Amino acid sequence: MSHDAISHTDRTPFADRHIGPDTAETAAMLELLGVTDLDELVDQSLPSAIRQHDPLGLPDALTEQEVLVRLRELAARNNPCTPMIGLGYHGTVTPPVIRRNVLEDPAWYTAYTPYQPEISQGRLEALLNFQTVVSDLTGLATSNASLLDESTAVAEAIALARRVRPKGQVAILDGDTLPQTVAVVRTRAEGMGIEVVVAEGDLADALLQYDAFAVVVQTPGASGRLAHTAELHAIAQKAHENDALVIAACDLLAMTVTVAPATWGADVAVGSSQRFGVPLFHGGPHAGFMAVAAGLERNLPGRLVGVSKDADGTPAFRLALQTREQHIRRERATSNICTAQVLLAVVASMYAVHHGPDGLRRIAEQVHAGARAIAGALKDGGVEVVHGTFFDTVLARVPGRAATVVAAAREAGVHLRLVDADHVGISVGEDARPVDVAAVCDAFDVTAGAHPHGSLADHERAADYLLHPVFSAHHSETDMLRYLRQLSDRDFALDRGMIPLGSCTMKLNATAEMEPISYPGFADLHPFAPAEDAEGYRELIDELQGWLAEVTGYAAVSIQPNAGSQGELAGLLAIRGYHRSRGDEQRDVCLIPSSAHGTNAASAAMAGMRVVVIKAADDGSVDLADLEAKLAARADRVAAIMVTYPSTHGVFEEGITRLCELVHAAGGQVYVDGANLNALLGLARPGQFGADVSHLNLHKTFCIPHGGGGPGVGPVGVGAHLVPFLPGHPMTPGADTTDDAVVGEGAVGGSAVGEGVGPVSAAPYGSAGILPISYAYMAMMGPDGLKRATEYALLGANYIAARLGEHFPVLYTGRNGRVAHECILDLRRLTKETGVTVDDVAKRLIDHGFHAPTMSFPVAGTLMVEPTESESKDELDRFCDAMIAIRGEIDAVAQGTWPIGDSPLRNAPHTLARVTADEWPYAYPRSVGGFPAGRHLGPIGATGRDKYWPAASRIDQAFGDRNLVCTCPPPEAYED
Repeated sequence: MSHDAISHTDRTPFADRHIGPDTAETAAMLELLGVTDLDELVDQSLPSAIRQHDPLGLPDALTEQEVLVRLRELAARNNPCTPMIGLGYHGTVTPPVIRRNVLEDPAWYTAYTPYQPEISQGRLEALLNFQTVVSDLTGLATSNASLLDESTAVAEAIALARRVRPKGQVAILDGDTLPQTVAVVRTRAEGMGIEVVVAEGDLADALLQYDAFAVVVQTPGASGRLAHTAELHAIAQKAHENDALVIAACDLLAMTVTVAPATWGADVAVGSSQRFGVPLFHGGPHAGFMAVAAGLERNLPGRLVGVSKDADGTPAFRLALQTREQHIRRERATSNICTAQVLLAVVASMYAVHHGPDGLRRIAEQVHAGARAIAGALKDGGVEVVHGTFFDTVLARVPGRAATVVAAAREAGVHLRLVDADHVGISVGEDARPVDVAAVCDAFDVTAGAHPHGSLADHERAADYLLHPVFSAHHSETDMLRYLRQLSDRDFALDRGMIPLGSCTMKLNATAEMEPISYPGFADLHPFAPAEDAEGYRELIDELQGWLAEVTGYAAVSIQPNAGSQGELAGLLAIRGYHRSRGDEQRDVCLIPSSAHGTNAASAAMAGMRVVVIKAADDGSVDLADLEAKLAARADRVAAIMVTYPSTHGVFEEGITRLCELVHAAGGQVYVDGANLNALLGLARPGQFGADVSHLNLHKTFCIPHGGGGPGVGPVGVGAHLVPFLPGHPMTPGADTTDDAVVGEGAVGGSAVGEGVGPVSAAPYGSAGILPISYAYMAMMGPDGLKRATEYALLGANYIAARLGEHFPVLYTGRNGRVAHECILDLRRLTKETGVTVDDVAKRLIDHGFHAPTMSFPVAGTLMVEPTESESKDELDRFCDAMIAIRGEIDAVAQGTWPIGDSPLRNAPHTLARVTADEWPYAYPRSVGGFPAGRHLGPIGATGRDKYWPAASRIDQAFGDRNLVCTCPPPEAYED
């Protein structure tokens, strides 16, 4: 290849690869819509009052190679050292087979939340493995399929305890609780009216002083101390006498060699699975966990994978108890968790599968031995070791010398924890080598010796765990590789075909965006590493926050929230803090349109606000007359309105500027939910058309992949008057106890302390490890590319609405009959006339090789379709053709050709086993069932792509909710 060819290839605009339709396809789509160009379509769709005409003030687009060079430079400016800081974050080794075939595999990271279980059996099994690991190690009956991080998991556990023990007002925290957890719990508790008491001494004594509904025990503690089992038993006994729940904040690896929390009386166990092979990522994303005792499972927040059966009677996995989802609970919700950390939970579960129980125990013993070796050397050298019972963390007392020791260790390539002027914490991880142990000893001026010190005391575990065959069957590289491939083959992800989910934005996650998260400087850095060792992250975060502020029109952005739900909470807490600073403590009403995302109401409830719902007008827009009436009735109590723009109904509402004016006139603040920012980016800025605060979904508009239901990032942007109320964090690297201003250059994630607004995530910068994805996306798209992406999102949605409108009515449209980036197809009349439901259509789309659109949200009996800018016209046409073919089958039911119960719609999806069975009991041919729309028999369909076969036929949802079962084989299965 010539140098000219290389140069030409390198300069190809990335936007041309990100955006699906080419020039010819664009022209054909515009012709169908009757417009001459994209500008005309935007003019017809977007209200002129909010339209921005000035270009985005962003750097010119970089090529893929240029951005990768830039990100390598930033990663190289971080200095990970060997992380021995601890505090819930530990050095670990991600097995390459898992890193390459899960974390870096689009079959896993481009999958969506498994709401369609028939095409999600692989990741559901992986999550069930995760639940089994957590349940086995904690000894508790039921585990969820992950939460956001350890600190928010503790807060969720306290909220659970409040639900089942509503009389008490106090939650007691162990004095040895992780400091970031104490801070997050205080943030969350304030809005819920819970008093948080951090016990200075014995927890049993604190239970005598306070009427507590929950007590949190950190074991091992932040200092490393491992309380004796008798002490833990006494705490649990006293708590239960007081009718309080006992919450154990615990360590998964420690529990492989120490007694399970259930053994000494814990009702709930929470923690992080990070040290099960998940990179440190400067704080996230990591999968938190929660397990509960029998009887508490129906109060469990987040998601729960259970076992049901499909239409053929075969056991199959599904999300259980979906009525607990917060979009149903709305203002009665006690949790706003929407996404979890599925991709990271899968990594952690596969780490357990890869190592098995014996391997995990060996790792834990190695870690404990390393800690004992350091403790022995310190003790032999005359250094006081504060605790004699510990798992992996040694607390050393060196009066007046702590900073000197920590600095010396850093020079030798090891990060230690500076506790205070007199104490140093040393936490040993799986990655610690003998040379690291020697470096620690040198920093203390002691000699590594052969006299280990410390023990697990009476905490040693005798009970077996991980007896399920999956944890003993895949220990060779070959077996592990094949198991991962087997599971991913059962799933449908974006690497197979279009996922047209309205409101969820399943678009291209380019390889060039994904690659940098594995760079050592990004993957291996502890969140509490010294600021001078995180300069690359600091610069990346500064730039990304600045870019996000520019595109949204806000004064500042914090990237701390590690999910959209947490961004919502942070934004509402900022509003609450602002009102309180002005003496308006009585402003506690949050107005929410009836069409809003379900997490909106849940977040408002968690922020201590009372939800008042605003009606929707006949066209789906916010009823401004109803808004005015409710503002007048609550003139001095309105804190905010939360409105999604463009609306959840998929239209640009004309009255948005009037809505902002009305709320501001009443003294309230305007929260524009940024979930649909991908319809505005480059065309309008919320911060300039009247909004005061927005959260953004980097896992939607800015290309962080959904990963099967997480990770996510939900930055929050605010106007200048709300900047002081962005979330702070007590563990911000380099922060002292003074307010670290967030305005201007260097604003990262809010202040160190802030004006009474604490952290919403365990780590200062939330899920920092995946920020390079959005950074790369914005850098490669540039200002023009980002605007083009928005225009093509509008083009795709309007193209689908035009092609399908005569077959399925489009429920809501805006000006000139246009939709925004998504459209709602109304099936209600067809359902009434024929009995064909949205579920039937969704399952039949699987036979055509598609994930279904969003079902029955925001309107029951409808499908919300979002094509995104990344799909080509060919793929959009394939989807439209499938929907038109399905309409033909609905007509056949209406005409009596097939009874609904004996139609391909009701019996969808069709598995390979069903289509190839000896008997075919249906009224329609096999080819219609398995190869709809004329696809011929054989591996390659008429479209030239491989036929996707679902792993299960239609799954019985009700059966699964009635039968929450353990998936472990009976004891007899383990007999020889």
